Formats: sequence, C-alpha cells, structure tokens
Amino acid sequence: MTAEIISIPRAALHEQVAQRLRQMLVENRIPPGAKLNERELSEVLNVSRTPLREAIKMLAAEGLVELLPNRGAIAVELSEADVLNTFEVMAGLEAQSGELAAQRITDAELAEIKAMHYEMLAAYTRRDLPGYYRLNAAIHRAINAAAKNPVLLATYNQVNARLQALRFRSNQDEDKWRSAVKEHEQMVAALTARDPVAMRAVMASHLANKLSTVIQQLRAAGAGGSSQSKDWKA
Repeated sequence: MTAEIISIPRAALHEQVAQRLRQMLVENRIPPGAKLNERELSEVLNVSRTPLREAIKMLAAEGLVELLPNRGAIAVELSEADVLNTFEVMAGLEAQSGELAAQRITDAELAEIKAMHYEMLAAYTRRDLPGYYRLNAAIHRAINAAAKNPVLLATYNQVNARLQALRFRSNQDEDKWRSAVKEHEQMVAALTARDPVAMRAVMASHLANKLSTVIQQLRAAGAGGSSQSKDWKA
C-alpha cells in the first residue's frame, strides 16, 4: 500500500510557524530586543524563508515584533510605561470577562476549566514552568470565551499578545508563583459559585499582582544595565 503524502496548505504552515515563534518569544528563547535571524530560524524550525517571513509579518501585526528598515525584525522590548498602560487595559478586560463568565459559564465549560486547573497544579508541582504557563494561558482564554462576548474576546487576544512573555517570566519567582496558583484556585471557586462579584475581584487582584511583579523585574533588569541590540542565536 502506497503511503499518501499529505501536503500542508501554505496558509496553515505559516500559521504553525507563527505559533512556534510566539512560544519562543514567550519563553524568552528569543529575548526582548533581539534580532530575528531568518537563516538560523529557518533551520531551527525546518521551514523555508517564505512561510517564516509571512509568520514574522503576523507577529508584527500582533505587536510582538517590530519591522525596522534595513535591520529586519526585532523582538519587541516594552518600556515601563508601555507595560503600565497595557496592564491597565488588560486588568479591565480580565475583570469584565471574569464577571461575565461567572454569569454565563456552562457546566461543560466549567468542567473543562477545572480539568485544566488540575493539570496546571500538576505542572506546578513538577516545577514545569512552560507546561504550567501553557495551561494557565488556556484557562484565561477559556474564562474569556465563557464570557460569550466576541468583541471582548477579540480585544483580549490582541492586548494579551503583548504581555504573554512578561506574564510567563512573572512566575519565575517562587513566592509569586505560589500566590498565582492560589489566585487561580479562587477563580475556580468563584466560577463554581457563579459569583460575578467575587470573580471580578479576584481577576483584578490577579492582574495587579502580575503587574507588580513585572515592574519589579523590569527595574531589576534595568539596574543591571541596558540591553544592547543583538542577534538571536539558536
């Protein structure tokens, strides 16, 4: 029997490449301010330059990379003011989505969030930060989806894209990570109780604590000296 060769549509390929690049940016494998070296990335991702360039354009539209004349693509490095302004908007979006989700969530959606929560706790126990963060982000997306407001969802996705790397790194502090886990337990409890007031409060508090940690990390990094423009290396 001859094996059937399944070709991946070009559109699907560059979307897959974009997702891989997002993960590399979030997990700091491509650090803020680094130039995206197309030759090395095409080798690491095992793709040609064409879908890679299309993926980079997608990330530029999302605000994750910046396209500079004669310099190529640079991983975005947010200033403290950028972070404060973006978190301010994100806190409102998270609080609103949490409140609406508590009112509108279905039993099936709640069961899925609880399942992801227990998987996330297992990743936390293993100190598997990448695995924990992927589940954490999925839970936040599921809460937003449970709000059942497509305008809110689209806005959330656009704003959150700029903050994913910072939210990932905020869990590298053990005490902050433990606190974040407790806050997620409170989210599940508020959703289970269908309590919109409690859900809005815990979501707002969760984002405020994230912001505090991120600002501390940015200032600590700044105290260690400003970063110079550099190429990304595999």
